[in-house]
Amino acid sequence: MRLDKFLKVSRLIKRRTIANAVSDMGRVFVNGHSAKPAKQLKIGDIIEIEYANRTDKFEVLIVPVGNVSIQEASNLYKNIE
Repeated sequence: MRLDKFLKVSRLIKRRTIANAVSDMGRVFVNGHSAKPAKQLKIGDIIEIEYANRTDKFEVLIVPVGNVSIQEASNLYKNIE
């Protein structure tokens, strides 16, 4: 699954267009490298999202095939300190 779609489906970022913009600005990293929106994710990848005053890290646990429900969205990733 593409990075921008995963960020939207997992609800880490609210809209796919915003996920695209944030990735294009170089504020999203996958496994320590700056990532484009089209980056293909796999289980075990580490996603870092830089916000204005903090950086959040997540590990991909499940790569869904399509959209998932709100209840299942939080099961797609694990928050890492």
